[in-house]
Amino acid sequence: MAILFKNVTAALMDGTRTVLKDGYVAVEGANISFVGRDRPQGEFERIIDCAGKVMMPGFVNAHTHVPMTPMRGYGGGCDLQTWLHQYIFPAEARWDDRAIRAATALGLAEMIASGVTCIADMYMRNDALIQEVVAAGVSGNICCGATEFSGSFDPEKNNDCRIQRELTDKWHGYNQGQILIDASVHGEYTSIPGLWDWMAGFAADHGQGMHVHLSETVAEHEACVAKYGLTPAALFEQHGLFDVRAIAAHCVHTTPEDWAILARHGVTAIHNPMSNLKLGSGIAPVAAMKLAGVPVALGTDGVSSNNATDLFADMKLMALLACGSTRNPLAMTAWEALEAATAVGGTALGRKTGVIAAGYAADLILVDFTKPNLIPCHDVAENLVYAAHGADVCMNMARGKVIYQDGEWLTINIDRVQKEMDGYVLPKLFG
Repeated sequence: MAILFKNVTAALMDGTRTVLKDGYVAVEGANISFVGRDRPQGEFERIIDCAGKVMMPGFVNAHTHVPMTPMRGYGGGCDLQTWLHQYIFPAEARWDDRAIRAATALGLAEMIASGVTCIADMYMRNDALIQEVVAAGVSGNICCGATEFSGSFDPEKNNDCRIQRELTDKWHGYNQGQILIDASVHGEYTSIPGLWDWMAGFAADHGQGMHVHLSETVAEHEACVAKYGLTPAALFEQHGLFDVRAIAAHCVHTTPEDWAILARHGVTAIHNPMSNLKLGSGIAPVAAMKLAGVPVALGTDGVSSNNATDLFADMKLMALLACGSTRNPLAMTAWEALEAATAVGGTALGRKTGVIAAGYAADLILVDFTKPNLIPCHDVAENLVYAAHGADVCMNMARGKVIYQDGEWLTINIDRVQKEMDGYVLPKLFG
């Protein structure tokens, strides 16, 4: 379908920090075909007037646990380990595919309404999860968060190795790349070296990325050093986890030596500011990591520890923390925050998304700049980062298809999802 956006004001995120004004953006199929000041040639089946709105690339939520929506606010006030072992793990033991699908649809609905068009998700029961991602229309890099709690490792007996093989065979590259399967290690403290070696080899052999949790808490980081004599980053480097395209979630307690490792391998640190603060894990040294050459993208983590998936809120918090903790208002500019939430995330996931340019995925959102909180507009980037909310998104286009407009989900039956949550999921997980 050929779609033309006219009267476009757009933050292009193309590396030039350009705001296109009074322009046009054309979409052919799943991709952007034209961006410019003059109306492109050709016929268009649909024309969308962007007067009063600002276009930007859809958000790339680069670290999520989408199905955790039923745990929103559950077990609040605990540190990470207490929260996991006393609240989250017992609830997760009750999952089935039906519950995963409804909870995933709810999480995707929240993300779509606030501008997300691409996710990197680490969770379980991935087949059911992926079916909902496909139906919703967003793109997803999906992994299982591999673990090994026994003292020995056998890839023929480890369930997550089996899942990795099955997901790769069934879903990797599905629908012209809408779904990509990445390899994963949940974390150093939930696995052993044999699993790391196997996942590193599998990723290299199958052209996949790597998704890990890294140094989220002081306890995790220090226990690893005490056990192995190395930080989690140094340990994972030794086992080849960073020899492929890789993302490392959290990185709260990483060191300058760790940053050198991440920068050397091109590993993108995924900042999850809201979740890290709520769990009392700390503040990731984003400004210092960026200066050390580490790419930084943005994630919401799970609803269970955020308690929302509004990337506008996380983006604002990321910029404020960087500037406030360093007492430097230029430690992270509005443009850098926008880049972290869009273009940097797209590159981190191996995708041509997060930029408004010909040849990139038509992952586009419109933000209503007639809202009181966005008047006046002296600077588009400043308004997007510091004044906008997810509720200001009035259109979401993913892969060239409008999936949300003016408060209506076009790919998710939100009434059915809410009924399924109330009637099945919550009783299933919490009794």
